[in-house]
Amino acid sequence: MNTTPRRTLLPAGLRTPGRWAVLPAAVLAGAVLGGGYGALKTPQYAATSYVIVVPAEKSDPAAALGFAQAYGRVATDIAVTGDAQVWAGVSADTLRRSVQAATSPDAPMISITAKAEKPAKAVSMADGVARALVLNSTHVAGSTGVKVVQFSRATKPVAPVSPSAPLSALVGGCAGGLLGGLALLVRPKRGAARGEARHSRQAAAASGATSSAAVPAPAAAAHQPEAV
Repeated sequence: MNTTPRRTLLPAGLRTPGRWAVLPAAVLAGAVLGGGYGALKTPQYAATSYVIVVPAEKSDPAAALGFAQAYGRVATDIAVTGDAQVWAGVSADTLRRSVQAATSPDAPMISITAKAEKPAKAVSMADGVARALVLNSTHVAGSTGVKVVQFSRATKPVAPVSPSAPLSALVGGCAGGLLGGLALLVRPKRGAARGEARHSRQAAAASGATSSAAVPAPAAAAHQPEAV
């Protein structure tokens, strides 16, 4: 009787627990990189100025909403061709890169948001673009029938809008954990498949050896003398 205990074949992931160390290592690396980026990156401040498009006398009030959408699309171009870069003290490329204009589908209002490393610079850029829109609309009011007026000037921001170092570390840790988990999921399983096949062959060989040992060998035939 064969008394050899059967070996339990564990999944490849449990037989090699070291591969799961990738996940905490990825989380730690992501947190370190994210925190370092948040600590070293220069904070950015944002300031927003608002203008509104109003119809001129004897003009269709509904046209103001359409012109507000049009002015919002070309706000930075108008600012560059005007004197906004002079008022803000920045180059045309900086103005295009740092200023964004947004419009409302329900009201003829345009919000102009500028981002800069200093709060005062963000305010000057937002108000400079708004002033350029006001002047441009005044020059073409005779043909458009509308004009842009200042609704609210930008206020000096007191806190940066860029993420802080702890927040960047948290985001980096989450991203690292996600990437580490994906790496574990998509890792090639050739080695695991070869290990399973090897254990299967060993089990089959052991089972075959046990079966052959249980079957008795055939007895040799007795020699019978021939009759004379």
